[in-house]
Amino acid sequence: MNTKAIFKVAAVALLVSQLIACDDKKDEQASNNTAQVSQTENLAQQQNAQQAPVTQLTKYNIYNKEDQAGSLSVQQSGNVFSSDMELGWNNRQIKIEEVITVDEQGYITSQTVKGISAFGAPIDESFSQKGSIAQWKSTNEQGEEKVDGKKFYVSMDGTGVANSALLKAISNSENGKVQLLPSGEAAMIKLDSVTLSNGQQEKTVHLIGITGFGFSPDFAWYDDDYNFFATDGGGWFGVIPEGWGREHLEQLQDIQKEADNQYLKDLASQLIHTSEKPIFITNANYVDVISGKLVEDQSILIQDGKVVRIGTEIPDGDYTQVNAQGKTLIPGLWDMHGHLSKNDGLLNMPAGVTNVRDMGNTHDNIVDIERMSEANEIIGGDVYRAGFMDRESPYAMKMGKTVDSLESAKAAVDWYAEHDYPQIKTYSSMEPEWIKPLAEHIHSKGMRLSGHIPAFMTAEEAINAGFDEIQHINMIFLNFLGKNIDTRQRLRFTIPGEKAHELDLNSKEVNDFMALLKEKGTVIDPTVSVFRSLLLGEAGKVDPENAAIYDHLPVTVARGFKKAWMDIKPEERDAYNKSADAMVAMVKKLHDSGVTVVPGTDSIAGFTLHRELILYSQGGISNADVLKLATITSAEVVGNEENVGSIEEGKQADLVFIDGNPLEDMNHIRRVALVIKGQNLYKPDEVYEAIGVKPFTKSVDFEL
Repeated sequence: MNTKAIFKVAAVALLVSQLIACDDKKDEQASNNTAQVSQTENLAQQQNAQQAPVTQLTKYNIYNKEDQAGSLSVQQSGNVFSSDMELGWNNRQIKIEEVITVDEQGYITSQTVKGISAFGAPIDESFSQKGSIAQWKSTNEQGEEKVDGKKFYVSMDGTGVANSALLKAISNSENGKVQLLPSGEAAMIKLDSVTLSNGQQEKTVHLIGITGFGFSPDFAWYDDDYNFFATDGGGWFGVIPEGWGREHLEQLQDIQKEADNQYLKDLASQLIHTSEKPIFITNANYVDVISGKLVEDQSILIQDGKVVRIGTEIPDGDYTQVNAQGKTLIPGLWDMHGHLSKNDGLLNMPAGVTNVRDMGNTHDNIVDIERMSEANEIIGGDVYRAGFMDRESPYAMKMGKTVDSLESAKAAVDWYAEHDYPQIKTYSSMEPEWIKPLAEHIHSKGMRLSGHIPAFMTAEEAINAGFDEIQHINMIFLNFLGKNIDTRQRLRFTIPGEKAHELDLNSKEVNDFMALLKEKGTVIDPTVSVFRSLLLGEAGKVDPENAAIYDHLPVTVARGFKKAWMDIKPEERDAYNKSADAMVAMVKKLHDSGVTVVPGTDSIAGFTLHRELILYSQGGISNADVLKLATITSAEVVGNEENVGSIEEGKQADLVFIDGNPLEDMNHIRRVALVIKGQNLYKPDEVYEAIGVKPFTKSVDFEL
């Protein structure tokens, strides 16, 4: 599904534009009596026309890893700005038109945003301020506030047209900060400047980050007047004006990446507490995830990043001491379906997610994340990579390797094998006839094959052709909901939404399929929480999958969970709600049938993994089994269970302190009070507060 890409695209969309406009200001002083116009009036009209603002048009190219993914048109005339953006990838197509009017200081006085979101939900939003009264309305929310002084409205959707205006407002403020509507505060960070050459043309631009929108600043390049010029979307999408080539974008990307890295390095230096001494934990109750039992009142000694002793004795020595009284220790959690960004560790680590399997990324980005995490340059845990592959088509997801033949697909496998990828993930456009010979080639390299079931192929056919693992719960339902479905399109979401609840999970065809999965040892990565968000999301209502964390998030992030993903009609709502519940029931069916299930997110880091585990528990899987799936079972799937995945002597120190007991209540999984990874200790409340998140509990204290 790759909704993580949507969060990244949204971030780019909110960065990609400068002030844009068409001037709708017309001189409405013309008389109804127009039969005669004097020479004096003609002269006055000509003078007014000469003084009218000149409309400026700028067009931008939006690039993915391989080619152009979209465009942005930018116009400016006076203080009225307009833009339109089109951006497509896989089966997603964003189309947005936006118009804003600003005052002399850059504050928005009116704004309209209309269009279609990535999964088809309509966008219709407006804002206006008349005098001291600010009003806003969209398909998701509406509000009104009497504004004492200046406040800047932040739209829920848009092309990013308002960012340049916001920077101008910040630059005009007395304290370098601007209050936001509906709430929040924004400021800017200026990091670097560069002069680009393009033939005889030169352009000086500045790298500026806007703080207050999310968990970390939104960086982009602006000119001296804060007009947008370019941005790098973390390797997913890049934006630059027409006439400036990809070589200029790449030049800026390198600088932006280094500046972004430095920001994260500075945070890491503040938030990673490294013990030079052995770490000694007392009064520990820990979960033995292999037996599913709680082992009480133990002491745990960590030395050189490993658990060297578990027992009841207290040895002499100079230690960093940690009192675990009242907390339950579990092994570090695993997210088995991430799409990592360098700042994801700021969400994963305080959530106790210390191991992530990345299911698709650019090679340079994921290698950087591995290297920087290992060196403590950024906050992050252990990374396990899957090489991403799709076939060239109008629906191709151009992120890893895009191939056009079986031979080029095999060559891509060879490349990934040479670069130490243990697994290949294929996507929806792959040719069904390629899967069997491709799987044989992948297996000959000692690698695993997983992915979306290719269009016009069933899950059963893919398993028999050599799939070792299937991504996403919808692919399981689609095995029974019809043949020859073009799952490159949104059908892979709408058909399960409409029909998943109709499937009898105790039918012979379902039981036979379960037996096949178990016989073949096929692993299922359901990402059920993000699919429930897709099916349950309603405009104006908080996504039930994220309701428990809603009040903990920065307001500009939280508002995103009041949006509909899909355009679901009222008469379809009951079916979609029931299908969302059926997906949880299917996970329970898989587990009860002896099929290996691994929890993953494919969405916002950290928080979604917690929700995934809570859903498994609510669906009827025992809490002990849920913790096992999220720890030692996941370690076994990636082949590293000898070193990590459980709390045992000789294994890596990978410990999460829970304020409560998740064996009794899986909702306690959110209350992480301390994380130890090797010799590093992390206080979740410190990390959360640094990124604008309200902590879920107070952290365990210690002295180095």
